[in-house]
Amino acid sequence: MDKRYFTVQEANELIPKLKRELSSLKRVTQAFSEHYEQLEQHKKTLLFRKKTKVDDDILFKKEARMEFMEFEAQTFIRNILTMGVKIVDIESGIVSFPSIKNEEEVELFWHESEEAVSLSRDHLHAPELTKEDD
Repeated sequence: MDKRYFTVQEANELIPKLKRELSSLKRVTQAFSEHYEQLEQHKKTLLFRKKTKVDDDILFKKEARMEFMEFEAQTFIRNILTMGVKIVDIESGIVSFPSIKNEEEVELFWHESEEAVSLSRDHLHAPELTKEDD
């Protein structure tokens, strides 16, 4: 797939759709984390007592639900990436848009709490990317 470059206007026009997808992705990843914690807690309790058929059913249902949530999350990620943007940090709600400024490639950044994109992510509190992240 060819790399897409966004103008500020094009990036800002994409924000409503991006907000919906990112919100859904964050909801699913949060639910996945909670489910994972519950599953791990249940497994810990089994260290101190005999596992029953009910335990097997509970574990199976939780693991199946987590597989579905993983599929959902992958779908939202794919939807976001097919827009041509890069996910910088899901939890913080930061994405970037490739752009061209003064004949140089730059990134426009957007945080889910912002109404418009910015050329700088300094105010977004994004984790710094290392060369390996590219």
